[in-house]
Parts: sequence; structure tokens; C-alpha cells
Amino acid sequence: MNDHDLTYHVTYHVAATLDGFIAHDDGSFEGFSWDEAVVGDFLADLDAFGTVLMGRKTYDVGLKEGKTSPYPTMRQVVFSRTMAESPDSAVEIVREDPVEFVRDLMAAADAPVWLCGGGELAGQLAGAGLIDRVVVKLNPVVFGSGIPLFGVGAGQVMLDLEETKAYDCGVVVLRYVVRRKA
Repeated sequence: MNDHDLTYHVTYHVAATLDGFIAHDDGSFEGFSWDEAVVGDFLADLDAFGTVLMGRKTYDVGLKEGKTSPYPTMRQVVFSRTMAESPDSAVEIVREDPVEFVRDLMAAADAPVWLCGGGELAGQLAGAGLIDRVVVKLNPVVFGSGIPLFGVGAGQVMLDLEETKAYDCGVVVLRYVVRRKA
């Protein structure tokens, strides 16, 4: 199976530290290891997705760098209760409940959906059983604190390891399928 298989509607594809953080407390992610192979494989993975989901804090990271439309080849959805309007016509701001929005999205999706981040959004969607696959780019670094991989609400989520790939820079990509309750 691969990310092109529509069996997996929502994939949480994210970088994380050994101690389970996707960013520092301020949302920055200095310290993650990247090389051409990691970036190349990541960009190839992105080709599978038709929609990207982001929490406001995740979107703000690129916005601070002037990137108003970070993933122009996809439908871009940002969940925010506070953002009044989108700084870019290509980015949709959703103020409604993310769980209900994603349920409706999945019912109509014609391509897999990428959950880019953040941890709070991942927790909500995992808790509702809406994440089908988790892909973690595990980085050889410890932050000590920061934004957790999954926020409150995820509950216990059982995963089945599907594939691993190690890179020379020390990153290990772990691909999991969410185990559904029988």
C-alpha cells in the first residue's frame, strides 16, 4: 500500500523529535535534520494528496516567512477560531468544528487528505477516528518541551507498522496504519 491508495483518506504526515514534539513551544522547528533524500521523498509523498489540513499555529509558521499559500497544488484548509479572513484566496479558513468538517470532506474526497499539523488538530481528529495513517519523520533530536505530536483528545490509538526507512542524516521515517477496532 502507498499514500496513493484511497483506502487511507487522512494521513498525518509530520516530523517529530525523539521525545515526541513536532515543534518548539513557539512553533519553530530548528534542530530537525534534513537532507536531499529526506526532502525529495517528502515532496514525492505530497503528490498523492488533494487537500492539506492545518491548524492555525502550523499555518502561522509559514505565514511569518511570507508564505500565504504554502501548498498551492492542493486545496489548503486552515482551522482557526480567531483568524477573520484568509491572507490568500487559495487558503480556506474554517471556523467550524474540525471533526464535522473532516467527516464531510472524507465523504466527498476524490484524493487522500494530508494532515500537516498541528498536534491539537491531530488529537481531535485521532480521537474521532478520522486519521487512517500516521507517517512520522523521526528526527535525531530531543527538544525537552514543545508542541506534542498529538494533543489532548487523541485517546489511545493503536498503530500497525507498515514500513520504515532510515536516511544518512539520522532521520527515520515510520509509516503506520491506524488499527481499527473490530
